Amino acid sequence: MAVYSIKDLEKLTGIRAHTIRIWEQRYGLLEPSRTDTNIRYYQDEDLKFLINVSLLNRNGLKISKIAALSKEEISKKVREITKQGTEFETRLDALTIAMIEMNEPVFDKIISDYIRDIGFERTMTELLYPFLDKLGALWLTGSINHVQESFISYIIRRKVTVAIDAEPVLPSKDGKRFLIFLPAGETQELSLLFMHYLLKSRGQSVLYLGQNTTLSDLHLAGEIYDPDYVFTIITEAPKRITVEDYLQRLSGIFPDRRVLLSGYQVMARQVDMPSNARILAGLDDTLSFLEEL
Repeated sequence: MAVYSIKDLEKLTGIRAHTIRIWEQRYGLLEPSRTDTNIRYYQDEDLKFLINVSLLNRNGLKISKIAALSKEEISKKVREITKQGTEFETRLDALTIAMIEMNEPVFDKIISDYIRDIGFERTMTELLYPFLDKLGALWLTGSINHVQESFISYIIRRKVTVAIDAEPVLPSKDGKRFLIFLPAGETQELSLLFMHYLLKSRGQSVLYLGQNTTLSDLHLAGEIYDPDYVFTIITEAPKRITVEDYLQRLSGIFPDRRVLLSGYQVMARQVDMPSNARILAGLDDTLSFLEEL
């Protein structure tokens, strides 16, 4: 069972910590637990309840009215709103609860319904990326555990794979050739898979090498495939080599090709970039680059 601070609740629900305390004191909505040293903390049931309260409040119910309802009445009203609701925040709340409960049917249905309504790419950019950003800080602090992270990643990875397979195999006549991969130790496969989808859906030819690709692998693949562009994500510092040295070696394998880079190690640090390299600083920058092709 996860443990949350009041700041965690603020990040997950969008309700300011000051407001949460007022709701506790004035309406008795939550009763936080306390450690032996009197530090307040919350558990999964508290988080789910507060998300439900937030959802009802956003849909027009006053806090005083919500506080007078039983938990069963609150759950009933939430189910009614969730079934009808299509607004972003409602679905984001429902995703969060499904993640906490590890409820695959609900999590899967929310994503599938969104894909049906607005398409796969917009579902990723408008729902799932904001959802993952919302949870990212909590993963780092340990408030969301590895099992929940794996549960989420598996479902989203499955959706991305289906979307990739649904795109035509043959690229457009004007399409470029992309080689995309992750170096050893990198775990951002969801982002790499989504890049695969973005490229393929725009008629580009893609060679996907996946995780744990060595420089030797790249040399061999480059000789066979001869890409126009090479793309990778570097969030972790390479072992036994500096980031700068790794980039120089990567650039040396593809001296006449454009190397596209993303990830913390190249976006947030001052790194000497090879002359043929370009940083794609996040999703918006990546989409802008794709429009240039």
